[in-house]
Amino acid sequence: MTTEYDAVVIGAGPNGLVAAVEIAMAGRSVLVLEAADRPGGGTRTEELTLPGFRHDVCSAIHPMGLASPALRDLPLVDHGLRWVQPDVPLAHPLAGRAAVMERSITATAERLDADAAGDGDAWRSVIGRAVEPGFGLLDDLLAPISLPRHPIALARFGLTGIQGSTRVGGRRFEGEEGRALLAGLAAHGIQRLDAPATTGYAMLLGALGHLVGWPLVAGGSQGLADALVSILRAHGGEVRCGHRVGSLGDLPPSRVVLADLTPTQLERIAGDALPARYRRRIGRFRHGPGVFKVDWALDGPVPWSDPQVAGAGTVHVGGTMAEIATAEAEMAAGGHPDRPFVLVAQQSMFDATRAPAGQQALWGYCHVPNGSTVDMTDRIEAQIERFAPGFRDRILARHVMDTRAVEAHGANYIGGDINGGSADIRQYVTRPIVSSRPWRVPTPDLDAGWYLCSSSIPPGGGVHGMCGRVAARDALRRELRP
Repeated sequence: MTTEYDAVVIGAGPNGLVAAVEIAMAGRSVLVLEAADRPGGGTRTEELTLPGFRHDVCSAIHPMGLASPALRDLPLVDHGLRWVQPDVPLAHPLAGRAAVMERSITATAERLDADAAGDGDAWRSVIGRAVEPGFGLLDDLLAPISLPRHPIALARFGLTGIQGSTRVGGRRFEGEEGRALLAGLAAHGIQRLDAPATTGYAMLLGALGHLVGWPLVAGGSQGLADALVSILRAHGGEVRCGHRVGSLGDLPPSRVVLADLTPTQLERIAGDALPARYRRRIGRFRHGPGVFKVDWALDGPVPWSDPQVAGAGTVHVGGTMAEIATAEAEMAAGGHPDRPFVLVAQQSMFDATRAPAGQQALWGYCHVPNGSTVDMTDRIEAQIERFAPGFRDRILARHVMDTRAVEAHGANYIGGDINGGSADIRQYVTRPIVSSRPWRVPTPDLDAGWYLCSSSIPPGGGVHGMCGRVAARDALRRELRP
């Protein structure tokens, strides 16, 4: 076979682009094929509501962009990326007040002590276990299939992180503010809050807020994808948009194929070229819950009852820990809670390019069962109105995406699952199969070596690029030696 490229990457999401950059920086030829008309996948920005309002279609806030070794080692800023840090990373409205996670862990703890004596110590004890070791622990957590470089810090993290967040919140925190902050962070795992390891999600995200903040990309998340494409092209790589890969015949000859795809899509493309045993194994891969998303064009800032909330880039809207736990449990059981947990990002408060002068673009979503077609717009807006009376009066236009629309935007989001598969503890490391190299796809009947490089492999969902880097480096080591 005459190879046209050393490597072909299917999909120009963050993981696919990072994989391609790794290949190109090693001096190999690489082509990225993207079905959409522009690269980015989960990091795309569009005018979804009205002219002049720039909305992030999927991901909006990027703490991993500064913390992940796959991204922090790249010259993204030299290629046009500009990070914007909100005044505070996170606010969590409660009745008559808000819990606030500041950049400083000390300042956050002092706020919590004002709510309940001792909660500041609890915050330092729980979240501090992930803050104190710094990037060393983060790197171990983002490379779960390897010998840890900081085993003691990882063990300390695991002792608390392995527990359900409602258990830790109930035992460690006395006041509602600390419990609510913990619950909102844990809910990013998109599962019941009493499930094992949900505290680990809270610890990781809380630590990121204190270590690097929760930044957004100036001009929209598309800027991160554009910077990755710029780096790729600077090293001779190519990106071809509008090229959907539906079968093996849609691929040019290459030595390696790296697929930024879920196992479901991989099987659709490769079909009988995959060994029957491997097909059975990936057939057991579980997709997680979906999301229902709304973007709003507003005639002014959200009228939060507590003015502190306006200074936060991210707002967790869901009330107390008990309320969030109830909502997420109902969702995990296949229901649609009347009071869902809503993740809100108010990027335009800190980035004037996102909306016309004096107006605001708002982003938000809640969790729903996989494949749900229930319209959650009224319930989401009622939750925001609960903590921001008059919010609905500010709405100029809205854009709604149920799970079908989410999947239509990004084919990896099967049933609206933005994590590339269920993120529970049973499937955290064993995604998509139990293997020391779960990204390696056995293809004995094909000339090219195949690798998964999507969030369906460890370490899973999030805009961190580690899935792409892990797969690409293994391919370079085993398939693309000079």
